[in-house]
Amino acid sequence: MKLTIQAAIAALILTAPTFANDSIIVVSKETKDIAASLRDKAFQDDSAYEILKSLTTEVGARHPGTPGEKAGVEWGIKKFKALGFDKVYTEDVNMNGWIRGVETAEILFPSYQKMIVTALGRSKSTPEGGLEANILHFKSYADLEKVADGSLKGKIAFISNRMERLKNGGGYGPANIARSKGHELAAKKGAEALLIRSIGTDDHRNPHTGATSVAMGYTAVPAVALSNPDADQLVRLIGYGHSPKIRLNIQTKDLGAIVTKNVIGEITGRELPKEVVVIGGHLDSWDLGTGAVDDGAGVAIGMATAAFIKNNTDTRPRRTIRVILWGAEELGLIGARAYAKARQEDGTIANHVIGSESDFGAGPIYGLQSSNNVSPNALHVVDTMAGIMGKLGVTRRSGNTSGGPDMIPLSALGVPALNMMQDGTDYFDLHHTPDDTFDKVNPEHMRQNLAVWSVFTFIAAEWPGSFK
Repeated sequence: MKLTIQAAIAALILTAPTFANDSIIVVSKETKDIAASLRDKAFQDDSAYEILKSLTTEVGARHPGTPGEKAGVEWGIKKFKALGFDKVYTEDVNMNGWIRGVETAEILFPSYQKMIVTALGRSKSTPEGGLEANILHFKSYADLEKVADGSLKGKIAFISNRMERLKNGGGYGPANIARSKGHELAAKKGAEALLIRSIGTDDHRNPHTGATSVAMGYTAVPAVALSNPDADQLVRLIGYGHSPKIRLNIQTKDLGAIVTKNVIGEITGRELPKEVVVIGGHLDSWDLGTGAVDDGAGVAIGMATAAFIKNNTDTRPRRTIRVILWGAEELGLIGARAYAKARQEDGTIANHVIGSESDFGAGPIYGLQSSNNVSPNALHVVDTMAGIMGKLGVTRRSGNTSGGPDMIPLSALGVPALNMMQDGTDYFDLHHTPDDTFDKVNPEHMRQNLAVWSVFTFIAAEWPGSFK
């Protein structure tokens, strides 16, 4: 069979001799045995579930600039200390605050009906008392792009695209442009406001909020998400040949410059304390629910993992385990960007050995994926992790990853990352809605997450080789 040039090169690489400076450092039998023991013990441990219960019950929603957010920071500091972390500290995150107020919508014609709506992140207000206008329907963001600039004067642009339900959440990105950039496009087309079908997969009357493209100030026009059943009702009315008229009243407030926090806890490494393995989740949440699956679960899994390893090993891992509870993720990875910038400025970015964030709910983990930043000489370590996780239903997966949203700035700076791939089939039923509450979390799934994360974190902190 005739080889292509690419295949010939690949064959040469596979058969090339391994030189001393490319030597493979194996994962020791002792390390593998300890990781397997941690896996089995963690699968019987409810500490992550209990930490999540505390956060969502004793604190609740943690939107930046609110009393809940401040209480969440205080909770994080106290919980780290109670769990026995060696070092607990915070880092300031400067941002521009925004909160929602009045949110009402009604169909006035051809039939009266109250609708359930919520403002998208950093939405500007309607005129006081609201605005009344007919809607013009667009099935997608692309359809709205096609109309002439300025042609929607006096109208409300309504985008009804649906998000596709997928296990890996892959339907989110394609649908989300309507939420993130729709307000800009609606303003360009002359619309008075933007109305979208919620970016979510549920059929409940719970609208999904979420970030827009605005980092400071307000959206170009008021930007609002409808609950999916209400959006479908509008589509049906239009299908009957009507041109619905609605009243929309959204009142929001810009808080100006505020300071939130990244909350950080460390288990100090025994030999290489300056080298860190980063895990965690984002501490902030939207204000509609109590932030259980987004991202209280990730916060709890990160905190519980490090504490569990400390409490269930005879000696500390070789490297430091750093658990970061990032601030202000929901409004644009603000805490994560501040953290990465600070590590560049203090010269410690090179000390970040590998990292991952749990920010996709509380579903069971089914796959382990590595980033392109992981050295070929370290891929066998990831394979070893996956093998030990196999008992928990986890398999090695191909593809690239940033390791989670708050890992994106670090990954861009060359930090290797892994992705513990969770089953997110129902994640977008709850995400950014009033239904994001503790009762939706399965304790068995939290135990499985703790077990998987314990394997990854322990081996990453103990293996003496470089992932870079």
